[in-house]
Amino acid sequence: MCLAVPGQVMTIQDDPLRTGTVSFAGVTKSVSLAMVPEAQVGDYVIVHVGFAISRLDEAAARRSLELYRAMAEQQARPHGGRSEL
Repeated sequence: MCLAVPGQVMTIQDDPLRTGTVSFAGVTKSVSLAMVPEAQVGDYVIVHVGFAISRLDEAAARRSLELYRAMAEQQARPHGGRSEL
């Protein structure tokens, strides 16, 4: 199974891979933007294994990030949020 995560482009460097700094809820990573040449600073992109593979609108990105946050909170609860039998 593969996972692609939404993040916001913070900076873009003019290099062969069109590298950008992308923020994932405050955690920043260096990402290749070569496959998404239209991405600009402030845009949200879907990132898979260090490569931005598509742009997405801010509302969709925020919905995904909120879902990830809710899942993480549930996992952090004792028994993963499940009732003990």
